[in-house]
Amino acid sequence: MTPHIECQKNDIAPLVIMPGDPKRARYIAEKYLKNAKLVNSVREEYGYTGFYKNIRITVFSSGMGNASMGIYSHELFKFYDVKAILRVGSCGSYCKNININDLFILSNVFSNSNYALEYANLNEKLMSSSKILNDTIMKTAEELKINLESITGNNVDAFYNIINESEVNKYNCKIVEMESFALFTNAKVLNKLCSTLVTVSDNLVTGKKLTSLEREKSFDKMIILALESIIKI
Repeated sequence: MTPHIECQKNDIAPLVIMPGDPKRARYIAEKYLKNAKLVNSVREEYGYTGFYKNIRITVFSSGMGNASMGIYSHELFKFYDVKAILRVGSCGSYCKNININDLFILSNVFSNSNYALEYANLNEKLMSSSKILNDTIMKTAEELKINLESITGNNVDAFYNIINESEVNKYNCKIVEMESFALFTNAKVLNKLCSTLVTVSDNLVTGKKLTSLEREKSFDKMIILALESIIKI
């Protein structure tokens, strides 16, 4: 056990789907996993382990922000021998022509966060996800006829932040989110696989947005793509 995860090592599968919202973790487990068992509820960050198409999968919530994602992904990678974490999250869009519920995969994230510096003395602002996992997700999306674009995202520590437009434009960041920089950093340092799928829940230009209930229960296309992809790793 760790300070934040109460279960035994063999309660966690090597393949993890990681939403931010604990309620979305419960939704995924109850709707898509067979024989799902609650294996963690410390701080109400829920973890469930069950089977998807006879492959053992854990769904584990990360909480919000790099700090929380950094804790859970580190402990899962290092102490529970997790091989791959695929984040399934929501994001905001900087572009007027990007619609609510559009789906993206993050090949890279740019961030001004000090997480990498504090975690591993890495003075880097651009972190990449794992090509082998990304290629699998893109191929699976094609098979499922799901429109999926690979992009660079902007990662922030402050939800209510001041947007640095020059940096966003420099890296052609179309969306903004809060967890992937820590996940990608941890995976790089610990030599693990990682990726992020995000569904647009807010358009920062038009003001359109999903409700909290829609964020919890309307991301089925992304969830199915994540599950179908990770079982191939």
